[in-house]
Amino acid sequence: MTGFDLIIFDCDGVLVDSEIIAAQLEAKLLTDAGFPIDATEMVERYAGMDWKSILLAVEKEASIPLQASLLERSEQLLDEKLAKSVKAIPGVPQAISRLPYKRCICSNSSSRRLDSMLKRTGYINLFAPNIFSAVEVADKRTKPAPDVFVHAAEQMQADVGKTIVIEDSVHGIAGAKAAGMRVIGFTGASHSYPSHADHLTQAGAETVINRMMDLPAVVEALSGWSADL
Repeated sequence: MTGFDLIIFDCDGVLVDSEIIAAQLEAKLLTDAGFPIDATEMVERYAGMDWKSILLAVEKEASIPLQASLLERSEQLLDEKLAKSVKAIPGVPQAISRLPYKRCICSNSSSRRLDSMLKRTGYINLFAPNIFSAVEVADKRTKPAPDVFVHAAEQMQADVGKTIVIEDSVHGIAGAKAAGMRVIGFTGASHSYPSHADHLTQAGAETVINRMMDLPAVVEALSGWSADL
C-alpha cells in the first residue's frame, strides 16, 4: 500500500466553475485586439495558463503586439465577473469529508481572486490557510512550472511521491508531473469539451473523473498501488 500524504486541488475548473467565464471574456478581448478566437478554442489551447502567459503565447504565434493595458483591463473585468457570478463545483464538501488526508489548493490565480471565489462559493473554510498562489511563490513561475506544487508539499510536510493532484488542465498536469506527483484529471466544469478527458490522460493523468462524488473511491483505489508498477 502506498497511501498518500497530501491531496492538492487546483481551484479554477476544479473547485469553482470559473474557467468558462475567463475563456469567454479573454476570447472577446483577443478577438477585439485582432486575434479571432472563441471560448472553446481558448479552453482547448490555454486552459490552466495565466493571462500574461496567454498574451505572450499569442504575441509569439501571431506576431500581434498586444498592449500592456490589455493585461490590467482583463484582470479587472474578470475579477468583477467572478465576484458576481462564479459558482461552486458541486459535491466538493461531501468528497472532502470522505478523504482522510491533508489537503490544500495550488492555483495560478492570485490570492485575492482565490479568496473572493472561495468565499463566494462557501469553500474557503475547507482549505484555509493552506491556499497557495503560484504568482506569489518563489520565482513566481506559474503552471506548467512545478514551483507551486513543490512549495505546497514543503509547507504541508508531504512527500511529493505520495501527493496526488486534482487538475482540469494539461498545463496543470504538466506542473504536477514535473513535481513528481500523481494526478487525477477532472472534467466536471462547464468549460469541458469532447476530447478533454483524452487530453488530460495524454498529459499524464492516471484516470479522469467528471463528478466530485467519485473522487474518494478513485483516490482510495489509487492509494493501493504505485504509478510506477
